[in-house]
Amino acid sequence: MLLSLRRRKNPFKELEKSIGYDFRRINLLETALMHRSFRFENSGITSDNQRMEFLGDAVLGFATAAHLYEKHNESDEGDLTSFRSQTTNGQVLAEIARSIDLGAHIKMGKGEENSGGRKRESNLADALESVIGAAYLDGGLKAVQKIFDRLFVPMLENLSGDVWEGNPKGKLQELSQRKWKCSPHYRIISKEGPPHATIFTVEVILDDGITGVGRGRNKQEAEAQAASEALSCIERHKKRH
Repeated sequence: MLLSLRRRKNPFKELEKSIGYDFRRINLLETALMHRSFRFENSGITSDNQRMEFLGDAVLGFATAAHLYEKHNESDEGDLTSFRSQTTNGQVLAEIARSIDLGAHIKMGKGEENSGGRKRESNLADALESVIGAAYLDGGLKAVQKIFDRLFVPMLENLSGDVWEGNPKGKLQELSQRKWKCSPHYRIISKEGPPHATIFTVEVILDDGITGVGRGRNKQEAEAQAASEALSCIERHKKRH
């Protein structure tokens, strides 16, 4: 009777079906879907999904690493790292989030929503990681594995043979070490916007003066864009010479 009542009142029933896991503590899922902008615009709310995102990122990385280790037993550490990056980068996470319509469930402030936040790649990726973190708190690694098997394993069957795909920072690091015997240098040029919607601008500088600039909702996203721009610049330079 109580279970039946819970299911009728549960607003996340379809989402749970999509991810392959039913939460015992729905409040954890509610927190996982609360964007920081909603907390900033509503007094009395003291938490959002940022801490769960941190946890979910780590747990997802472990689940992916364990799967790849077992599946690709002839791959070395570098290849496994690249394959993991292909699986867990922001673009891929956002694509998975879109496939289950996760954006429709995120609670966010009016300003963020009016600026297209419900479709923003970083918001979708962060929310998916938060849901995974919430699942870990609710049911441990078994819960995470159910979500991983439903959402991630089918995608892992189609990994690109390019070990650097989805990892521009890794590709730039490897190229820089091989060509100039040093690492790229990243620096933050600016941070704009309110705390809950900060835009980072990052520049990467290589030993021969080649640079790249990227922007993103966090430092990692901006650095990845900067690395991509630097790689494009290197390719253009090769074609001219």
